[in-house]
Amino acid sequence: MPLTPAPEEPQIHESAQGPRVTPAASRTAQTPRPVPGPRPVPAPRPGRPGPSPAAAGRAGVAPSPAPPAQRVPQAAPGPVPTTTTTTAAPSVSAAVPQIQLIPASAEGALDAAEEAVDLLLDTGRAPGDILVLTTGDPHPWAAHELSFGEAAYWALHDARDDVFYADAAQVQRAAGRPVVVFAVNGGPVDVAAGTLPVALARAGALLIVCGEPQQINSVLGAGV
Repeated sequence: MPLTPAPEEPQIHESAQGPRVTPAASRTAQTPRPVPGPRPVPAPRPGRPGPSPAAAGRAGVAPSPAPPAQRVPQAAPGPVPTTTTTTAAPSVSAAVPQIQLIPASAEGALDAAEEAVDLLLDTGRAPGDILVLTTGDPHPWAAHELSFGEAAYWALHDARDDVFYADAAQVQRAAGRPVVVFAVNGGPVDVAAGTLPVALARAGALLIVCGEPQQINSVLGAGV
């Protein structure tokens, strides 16, 4: 009776791919490596805005907390300084007005004073800033206004709307003005010497003296 060959068993070739089973006893435990995750968001540089918390959350990175505010060291409380108000002393240039001398004779001093007033008005000086003083005969304007009485005359002085004229006898009552024109148009020498210091005191910025230069310089040299 013929023999029937037994069916062949399937062979596993070494070239076939598949997991190899290693006995548990021969395995060596390996240390698990960390799984790399998303890279951290770099901290923002000073002066440049960093990613917003919402954008950081969408990227899977928790937003980094804001740096704590720096505390500025405070100095220990001391006594509260007191404020003292000091009054500056007036300078000599501000206290002493400028003096301008216009040479003129006693007869021509009043005309020289009138020309000085006209020049002041032409250069923009207000009429109420000018006071004219005389040592001899009063100015025609003053004589005319005094004819209406002392009250009306001095009311014009107080109004300060126009040039005011007064003589040496009234100089003490006249108030100061920025410009004083002093006309030495006669009268005793001692009257001119006594009135010139008062005229200088009444002048706020400028004193114009019309008269004999020798007489004026002698008065000025006496300490005026």
